[in-house]
Amino acid sequence: MNANVADQANVSANFFAELPLLESARNTFDPHQYRPAPDDWALVVTDVVDSTVAVEKGLHKSVNFVAAMGIAGLRNLCAPLRIPFLFGGDGAVVLVPPTKIEEARVELARVRRQAARDFGLSLRVGLVSVEILRRFGCDVRVGRFEPTPGNSFGVFLGGGVGLLDAAVKGRGNSELTQLCVIPEALDDGQPVNLEGLSCRWDTLHSSRGTILTLIVCGSDDLGAIHAEIMRIAGPETQANPVSLATLRARWPPKGFMLEARARRRGGSLIAWTARVLAETLLARLVLARGKPIGNFDPERYRREIVTNTDFCKHDETLCLVIDCPNACVGDVQRYLSERAQAGGLRYGMHCSDTALMTCLVLSPSDSLHVHFVDGGGGGYTSASKGLKGRAKV
Repeated sequence: MNANVADQANVSANFFAELPLLESARNTFDPHQYRPAPDDWALVVTDVVDSTVAVEKGLHKSVNFVAAMGIAGLRNLCAPLRIPFLFGGDGAVVLVPPTKIEEARVELARVRRQAARDFGLSLRVGLVSVEILRRFGCDVRVGRFEPTPGNSFGVFLGGGVGLLDAAVKGRGNSELTQLCVIPEALDDGQPVNLEGLSCRWDTLHSSRGTILTLIVCGSDDLGAIHAEIMRIAGPETQANPVSLATLRARWPPKGFMLEARARRRGGSLIAWTARVLAETLLARLVLARGKPIGNFDPERYRREIVTNTDFCKHDETLCLVIDCPNACVGDVQRYLSERAQAGGLRYGMHCSDTALMTCLVLSPSDSLHVHFVDGGGGGYTSASKGLKGRAKV
């Protein structure tokens, strides 16, 4: 390999780690902070089939957990390399490097099988190179949202995510749909490495009035829309549905069976359930005590959870879960309705009293952990129903 080729390969491998840091949600709306993804990286989209029906059956936590499984499996596969990912409530977006593409295809086939076997949910999965998406007329530009050191989320521009999402759902270009297919034959029956994926915190209850889940698309100025929503609903620090006041750990956690099923690697489910219950009991006692043990400081961990959440994200569609005063909910809806009537913008909105959180914890003692938030009672899935309804008008 000559020096130029080696340098190009190194730049590609370190692409995400070398992006400019975006330390606050408002910074993610600056398009100048995004960089084109390398042609040889591959974009992944996953989507839970009939998530609305599943949520109506009381499987909201399972839907969120399965959506996060794709992120956890691919992140563990690519570690220690940092990769961009985005959680969407009933699906996910991930970008994987060229050295892991074939393994990622196998891992996605495993995730799909495990979602069906352990959670009774059908999962669509698709993967295609960035180069192919560009050939179909869309780009993939990536930003690195890193609220605390080492804990990164991906944000996306360029239309590539939407193009692949439509293809995975069978609504887009039929040729691209064929190119992104993950054959079932790739599933070798091995378990997915879902280390770190958990659902141990209790349901988050609104401390200000209403948990508002919003999906906004069709605007060229999502940054201005985000800023106005934050102005109406209150400062970002108070709008975050995850706060020290709302974080509650109970034992046993409501999601312990999700974690037991996900982590099972051979052996009986009973044995894995006992293991998860023992681990969560120990964690609950440490958190309740509040005193540092070794390098782990429970109070620091709680503070980091508040900052390491993805309550605001976007891939050219703005997705927000905010804790909003009751008196401001109508103002937010009026603002969005006026913008929609003016043309272009579409939005979906869902109100509830609670929010759900799914966690991906690499090393709590080293402050390496991220948390995915969805509104309760349907959250993003219910908000998207309103979005689809407005699309028909």
